[in-house]
Amino acid sequence: MTDTLPRLAVATRARTSPRALTGFDYLLYVLVVFAWSTSWIALKLQLGTVAPEVSIALRFAIAALLMFGWASLSGVRLAFPLSEHLRFALLGVLLFGTNFVLFYYGGLSTPSGLLAVVFSCAALFNLILSAAIFRQRPERSVAFGAVLGFAGVLAMFAPRIFSAGLDGSALGGLALCVLGTLSFCLGNMVSVAVQRSGIGVISANSWGMAYGALFLALVALLRGLPFTIEPSLAYLGSLIWLSTVSSVLAFAAYLTLLGRIGAARAGYSTVMFPVFALLISTVVEGYVWTPIALVGLVLALAGNFIVLRKR
Repeated sequence: MTDTLPRLAVATRARTSPRALTGFDYLLYVLVVFAWSTSWIALKLQLGTVAPEVSIALRFAIAALLMFGWASLSGVRLAFPLSEHLRFALLGVLLFGTNFVLFYYGGLSTPSGLLAVVFSCAALFNLILSAAIFRQRPERSVAFGAVLGFAGVLAMFAPRIFSAGLDGSALGGLALCVLGTLSFCLGNMVSVAVQRSGIGVISANSWGMAYGALFLALVALLRGLPFTIEPSLAYLGSLIWLSTVSSVLAFAAYLTLLGRIGAARAGYSTVMFPVFALLISTVVEGYVWTPIALVGLVLALAGNFIVLRKR
């Protein structure tokens, strides 16, 4: 991977000037935040008798079939040379494989609030990786907005984090979550390079999700995990939601946004969806807002305004 990413970036060093977001950009942004905000509820319903590798493999196998169907009906190109399939496989492993598995296992011993805080670091990681790989100097306002948003998410989840405490097991889980976030962001960089080479999001996602599902199935097979499905309405319903809304819709919208407005600005959606997840939790789970959480909400919204405002 260390050789692949720099090679992908050779033709993508030119920096494009930031532009004002269009109505379509805002629509994509809203779709991403909505789809990933609701995914936390569906993910909780997946916890049970089925191993996470198997559940995630099923999720992306279904999503890949839907994407291939979408591509076929749209007349989108699906035949590519081996060199492109290597990039699709890298995309699948990073974005649709290790990202989810590392977060799941990290989350078993890490306070739930800290998971949201760690994943919101994706906005900062995207800035750093874009600068390192694509030689794109981050705009000061975007960097400031990302830091402000991260501080806001930290403030909103602070009561949960500090009340839970962090022992050795939790710190190990935290490390897995950081690696999961880094995997997500490296997948973002691969997606940017793939799009800049002229390959559309539907084509790349179709193959990427298929390779991600295959990778996780192989991991499950090597670990001797049973390939079972829990025949409950909660499990099957959440699997359908995660496969369609949180995978097909969300990743198509997010990766399209990534190609249109850049990794730094698109990555801010990882700050906003924990905010909306908390708003949903207020209604569904009775989450109580503290003064520091309200301050965090204001900071996150202010960061969102700075990152997405018209240039």
